[in-house]
Amino acid sequence: MASEPKIILQGVGKAFGPNRVLDGVDLTIERGESMVIIGQSGSGKSVMLKCILGLIRPDRGEIRVDGDDLASMSTRELERARAKFGMLFQGSALFDSLPIWRNVTFALTQGRMRDAANMRRIATENLERVGLDAKILDLRPSELSGGMQKRVALARAIAPRPEIIFFDEPTTGLDPIRADVINDLIVELVEELGVTALTITHDMASARKIAHRVAMLYQGRIVWTGPRDRLYDSGNPYVDQFVQGRAEGPIT
Repeated sequence: MASEPKIILQGVGKAFGPNRVLDGVDLTIERGESMVIIGQSGSGKSVMLKCILGLIRPDRGEIRVDGDDLASMSTRELERARAKFGMLFQGSALFDSLPIWRNVTFALTQGRMRDAANMRRIATENLERVGLDAKILDLRPSELSGGMQKRVALARAIAPRPEIIFFDEPTTGLDPIRADVINDLIVELVEELGVTALTITHDMASARKIAHRVAMLYQGRIVWTGPRDRLYDSGNPYVDQFVQGRAEGPIT
């Protein structure tokens, strides 16, 4: 018997006043799969991500994780479900006032000072997973380069050993070489930890490297889903225009 998908979105809709941002999103993400969502700015990618995270309640539809509908959960139930999630934010979102080791272990301690020696050990282990060492444990985020900050944020995302990791524009602000380092790390972590990954990005090089499958969101709906190898050979006019960056086409 095939295992149940890890994440299922069915008919998810969300409007802000007259602005209908999501208009019936249907998407299935399998266990251990790396799914990448592409689309224009303002197409609803971030709103969809926030709905899955439970930060925004959809107006309609279902969002199921391991068969449980997040959209109908109480606040307490949602908090328990979120324990499965890890998140890499677009701007890294590190706490400037905290040293690196406390940033990495923040989700484990909820920001409180707990068992410092053990937390430093955990921080070191997770920093090593992303190619950093203990020399930076006591530094502040502002003392690191943008690429190193991304790696620290990635170490923080994996520290609680989540079942699902969400990546919000993971390569934004990085030069092509540092972006490729982050892409390689994402691929390695998904494979080594066996997590399910959902990424939203404008970076086509990143999408082609980290995705098992790619989905395009346009005007609040998924208009195409396919394997990453078909991204430049999709046969879909919206996808073709977007990935080629052409001004002319159905996208206005």
